[in-house]
Parts: sequence; structure tokens; C-alpha cells
Amino acid sequence: MPSGSGEIGRRKMQFAWALYDWANSGFATSVMAGFFPLFFKQYCCAGVDAAVSTARLGWVVSAAAFAVAVIAPFAAAAADAAGIKKKVLGFFTVFGAVTTALLAVPDQGQWILASFLYLAAVTGFSAANIFYDALLPAVAGSRRRHRVSSLGFALGYLGGGLLFAINIAMVMRPGFFMLGSVHGAVKASFVGVAAWWLVFSVPLFLLVREPVRLKRESVLKLVTVSLQRLKNSFSGLLQLRSTLFFLGAYWFYMDGVSSVIRMAVDYGLSIGLGTSGLMGALLLVQAVGVPSTLLMGRIAERLGARRVVLATILLYVGVVISASRLTGIREFFLLAAVVGSAQGGIQALSRSLFASMIPRGEEAGFFGFYNITGRFSAVAGPALVGMLTLWSGSARTGILALVPLFVAGGVLLFVSGRIEAASANGSSWFLNS
Repeated sequence: MPSGSGEIGRRKMQFAWALYDWANSGFATSVMAGFFPLFFKQYCCAGVDAAVSTARLGWVVSAAAFAVAVIAPFAAAAADAAGIKKKVLGFFTVFGAVTTALLAVPDQGQWILASFLYLAAVTGFSAANIFYDALLPAVAGSRRRHRVSSLGFALGYLGGGLLFAINIAMVMRPGFFMLGSVHGAVKASFVGVAAWWLVFSVPLFLLVREPVRLKRESVLKLVTVSLQRLKNSFSGLLQLRSTLFFLGAYWFYMDGVSSVIRMAVDYGLSIGLGTSGLMGALLLVQAVGVPSTLLMGRIAERLGARRVVLATILLYVGVVISASRLTGIREFFLLAAVVGSAQGGIQALSRSLFASMIPRGEEAGFFGFYNITGRFSAVAGPALVGMLTLWSGSARTGILALVPLFVAGGVLLFVSGRIEAASANGSSWFLNS
């Protein structure tokens, strides 16, 4: 009986952890991918040249990425030293949710205020994910880690997609929801995302148990220790060659994945799809992502996460090549379904695979580097696509610039696996000497 009760408690804790993906994915779908870019361009930058508003949004996104890159390693190292990953997660969750709700404040033309609030919200969202990911080893052992990580992404697709569908309905029919205008509906969606994020985060904070640090340190000591741990994590990363190669692989293939996600709307517009069609495709990605992410977690338990990620990278190569040749809306929706079947799995399995490759007790520090790598994805891809499009004069040719990113990621992931296998066998292969 105690053993059964313990197992039930572990399952509840794992589900509560995974539910955080349901909680915060509304921000990723409704705010980042869906409505804020349109809100910023059409409302906050009303009357401004389209190129100028696009540049402003780009500066904001880059500034948010830089802020997370600077803050995350120090915060992660301090959280590891103090054993307060869950508390820091709570801080960034509240900070991100509150600033998301405040996005409803800016009036037409107030792009500077909107920029600062969006920068703060993205920083809170991104930083919180570092500590959420870092709790995974404490929640699930190595046998169930892939499945639990996949459950998180599946719930994220489900929750993010459900909230996105509600928000689309609000924006398309604001009068039905007693909202004065489309812009009023968008602002209401920001408030709704914040409330959703906070409410569904509660189970994690109630049920997830973080290993207790018995020794408490002063603030000054924590700062000193956190800096030392950051240095140690980086030094340790340089010594873990398989992990280092994995991060290189992750940067390349996630740059490709993120570029596909962020450029899908632009590419759809270039072939004549309207806004409603694009929103439908985004919803399809969310719907397909739920069962496929869970399925890929099960497959990874049998075949190994690395093999499944490699197969998914090949699938993305096929998607990009097919996208360069598609001619109609049916093909676009078919590719959206394929992306939905692969996107969650490659993210979930990458996270759990990385969790199995890092030292115990230093999860937040190492996940800081992991998330920084992820935050800087989609930097090279869009630039390469833009340059190739300008050179060739064709968006169909330009999209092929993403293929080398997936190929490079697949090669480095393969090398990482060979190094890990050689190390486990006590033998030497390539750089493992």
C-alpha cells in the first residue's frame, strides 16, 4: 500500500509538472506567434511604415533574447546553489504573467510602452522555462523522463491550442463576447493568457517537490557561490564532449525548427493564403502535436531518444524541400500537419535527452546553457533564407537555406552519440581521447 501510494504521488507530481506546459503555452501561441506581432504593427505602430514597425519588433525580440542570455546563467547558478529552483520559477512566472496582462494598457501609437512590456513578458516566459526544465530530473527518473517530458509538450500543444482557439473566436467576433473592437478583443486575450498561465501553474507549486538543501547561505555567499558554480558548469560542459556536441547539434537543428515556425506565416502569405487560413494552419499544428508528441515519447523509450530525434531531423529536411515545391493550400495544410507531428517530439526529446547527459545537482546551471542555446535559435535561419531569396529572386529557393542547418544538426547529434557510446565502453573514438 505505501509503495502504491508513493507511485500515485509520483504520477501526480509528474502530471503537475507537465501541466505547467499547458499553463504557459498560451503565451507562446496567442501572444508570441499569434496576436502581438499584428497588434504591434497595426495598432501600436499605426501610421508607421511597415518596414519601420518590423524593424522595431525585431529590436524588441533581440533585446529580450539578450536579456535572457545575460540573466539566465547567473539566476540558474544561484538557484542551484540555494536549492530554490521552484521559487525562482514562481518569481518569473508571476513576473511574466503580470507583464503579459499589462500589454492591454498601451494605446494606439504607444509602441515604446508596448515594446518594454513585451520585452519584460518574453524575458519572464523564457527565464521561467529554464527553471521549469531544470526540475525535470527531480520529477522523473531516467526510465520515465522521455515520457514525462513528452507529456509536458503534449499538454502544451493542447492547452495552447485551446486558448488560441478561444482567442481567435474573440478576435473574429468581438461583439459576441461583448468586446468593443478587434483591438479590444486582442487586449482581452492578453489578460486571458496571463490568468490562464497563473491558474494552471498552481498544481506545480503545490505538488512538485524539489530536493531540499540542508545548508543555508547568506546572500553574499550565494552570489559568490553562484558565480563559481556558473564557472564550474561552463568548465564542466567543456569537459563533457558528448554534451557539448549535443548543444552544437541542438543549436543547428532548433535554428531550423524555429525558423520553420516563425517563417511559416510569411511563407504562407507569399503563396496567397489569407489570415484565416494561416490561423487554421496554426491550430492544426497544435491539434496534431498533442497525440504525436505523446507517441514519440513512447517510441523513444523503445528505440532511444537520439534515434527518434535523428529521424525527426530527416523529416524536417523533407518538409523544407516539399515546401519549396508546394503549389496550393491543401499541400500547405498537409505540411502543417507534418510539422505538428514532429515539432513537439523533437523539443520534448531534446529536453529529456539533455537531462540525461548532465551532472546531478547542477541541472539549473546546465539548463541555463541549454535554454540560452534555444533562445538564440532562429537567428541564422531567417538571415540565410533572406539572403538566398534576394540572390535567387524566389522565396521557394530561399526556404532551401534551412536544409544545411538540419543536416549540420543531424551530423553533430550523431557524433555526440558516438562519443557517448565510446565513453561508456571505455574506448576511444574521434575526439574522445
